[in-house]
Amino acid sequence: MNRIKSLKITMVFLVFCIMISAGLLTWLCFLFLYSAGIFAIPALAPIISQLIALFVSIVIGTSISAVASENILKPLNQLIKATKVVSTGDFSVRVQELSSRSEIADLLRNFNHMTEELGSIEMFRNDFINNFSHEFKTPIVSIRGFAKQLKNDNLEALKRKEYTDIIINESERLTNMSANILVLTKFENQRIITDQTEYELDEQIRNCIILLENQWSTKNIEINLNLETIKIYGNIEMLSHLWINLIENAIKNSKDNGNITIGCNETLDDIEFKISNDGNGMDDNTLKHIFDKFYQGDRSHTSPGNGLGLSIVKRIVELVRGEIAVESKINQGTTFTVKLPKV
Repeated sequence: MNRIKSLKITMVFLVFCIMISAGLLTWLCFLFLYSAGIFAIPALAPIISQLIALFVSIVIGTSISAVASENILKPLNQLIKATKVVSTGDFSVRVQELSSRSEIADLLRNFNHMTEELGSIEMFRNDFINNFSHEFKTPIVSIRGFAKQLKNDNLEALKRKEYTDIIINESERLTNMSANILVLTKFENQRIITDQTEYELDEQIRNCIILLENQWSTKNIEINLNLETIKIYGNIEMLSHLWINLIENAIKNSKDNGNITIGCNETLDDIEFKISNDGNGMDDNTLKHIFDKFYQGDRSHTSPGNGLGLSIVKRIVELVRGEIAVESKINQGTTFTVKLPKV
């Protein structure tokens, strides 16, 4: 609103300057012609006065308008050309910004910010497609290769069983990856949380732990719980994905016979969920990228996965307007802390 007012004031001031300039120049012309004796002829005085006023107004108005329009239209023409370039899919174009605080200066700055964001989105999209293709291609190539081996009638029974297990595992990996991509796509395209209801959060977390029992019992991991009785208002399915992915991530990155501690408590402002393990931990570089799609850190220390679980976690936390923090030390373990706002 203030910007619109400033534009109106500028236009009024411009018109005022044109009128004042025209008036002064007209007065000077009258003064010159009067001293030259032109107005000595009474019959010509009115006609000459009108012609002088008209001529001066045209000259002054045209001159000032030309200068003003040059300053206004030059950046707009630049913006029009840049917009045409953007329409072809080139987001690297930038316009020269103005140092002044005006509507046009804001428009140019916003355009540059827009193209920068579009460029980032395009780069992200290309990276996603490349990673997606690679992650899908790897298990497919593996399945095809071992399937061909199974056609060998002379293959030993032990090898046949081994190759069959690999095919099954790679098929499950593809299935999980497809499911996670669908979930992530759903949440990334979602802006408003629907189907919210009040329910017991601690009970939901316990159910998620039971759901993953096969994973943590296989590694003989001890689960330590410290859950307060908490009622929360939210989307049950969405928050289930949040807890399952965090718990599953902790299990995958835990050592055999390790420990996982899960706590949830309520404060005055929010609900805090914390999950810790005593696994291998992560270095600073890994911490910077753990929420990136398909990122799996040091594969030598992690169980097979698809690098999408924590991306889903991050998106859900953003949707519920919460916060997530990660602390990790090499060979000491990792702690994820999620804070959800009270509704």
